[in-house]
Amino acid sequence: MAKVIIIGAGGVGTVVAHKCAQNPEVFTEIVLASRTKSKCDAIAKAIGSDRITTDSVDADSVEQLVELFRRHKPELVINVALPYQDLTIMDACLECGVNYLDTANYEPKDEAHFEYSWQWAYREKFEKAGLTAILGCGFDPGVSGVFTAYAAKHHFSEMKYLDIVDCNAGDHGKAFATNFNPEINIREITQNGRYYQDGKWVTTGPLEIHKPLTYPNIGARESYLLYHEELESLVENFPTIKRARFWMTFGQEYLTHLRVIQNIGMARIDEVDYNGVKIVPLQFLKAVLPNPQDLGENYKGETSIGCRIEGRDKEGKHLTYYIYNNCSHEEAYKETGMQAVSYTTGVPAMIGAMMFLTGKWNMPGVHNVEEFDPDPFMAQLKVQGLPWHEQFNLDLEV
Repeated sequence: MAKVIIIGAGGVGTVVAHKCAQNPEVFTEIVLASRTKSKCDAIAKAIGSDRITTDSVDADSVEQLVELFRRHKPELVINVALPYQDLTIMDACLECGVNYLDTANYEPKDEAHFEYSWQWAYREKFEKAGLTAILGCGFDPGVSGVFTAYAAKHHFSEMKYLDIVDCNAGDHGKAFATNFNPEINIREITQNGRYYQDGKWVTTGPLEIHKPLTYPNIGARESYLLYHEELESLVENFPTIKRARFWMTFGQEYLTHLRVIQNIGMARIDEVDYNGVKIVPLQFLKAVLPNPQDLGENYKGETSIGCRIEGRDKEGKHLTYYIYNNCSHEEAYKETGMQAVSYTTGVPAMIGAMMFLTGKWNMPGVHNVEEFDPDPFMAQLKVQGLPWHEQFNLDLEV
């Protein structure tokens, strides 16, 4: 049906390539590109599909991206590169008339700060060009937004309280490792927390607010309040929401390592002088930490991610609702060679691309996933390896 370019050959890019190759009726041609072509070649070889070709590109360069897009002429770019590169890729898409999808919003390289304003500023440009840009189509952001839209469409007349809960109960056997790019991961969780309350944003200290929450098939896990970008779009698109929060689990050993990393200055994102060479401590740390792509083989356990929503049902009665997915690290590795954190991000990215290419999510402009019809996406989650479950009128614990 269509040709896509996947930019990024990390764990998520690996999963996206696998899943696109599994759906040849939609993805007739797949180009996998990253700064290091040999990584793309290894992924293509492992998948073994003759419909995957590889290429190299520096996604910081609009010029190189334009050359890549003009040479391959894709209908859609699936951006699973670094969040720093979102805007250069969007600029190249506009120049070449290519549609766009990503899994994480833009953040500047020199500041641990992420919000949608930079990408929302492209709304008029994409709309005038007749191009669709789909933002945040991983799991959270991504499925969390689709879950919320599904709840609004089918169960609620008014959603008042939204809590997105994310638990990784897996064990990779390492003393300290991050489940996705260490630089992005550590920047995300060391900044201040933030949640939405009665029309305002409330700022908290990093990991200051926490409580045990119970996750299906896992049990109680200490969960910490973070700021996550989908909160920003969800409270805009569902204005009845009075409070929106995001929670994520961390083990004590992980937090101890993280505290030491911060205390000794290795979480810094500014340049320091080392023997006459300028280095960024966090980027150096990334180079010596375990590669998230290599964690899958020995990863045991599962993730559990979902939305807990309270409000009024279609008849105006009080309703609590919990919708979630649990994903096995072992099963994800068997299928794609990657652990469940990469899998739960990569599968929704492929489904979002499928939604666009099959005409179900085609809307010129720049849009977050909850702005589209959730039903066809939800149907594909069950088919593509991320089955979801619902629970009604229970204690949400939040």
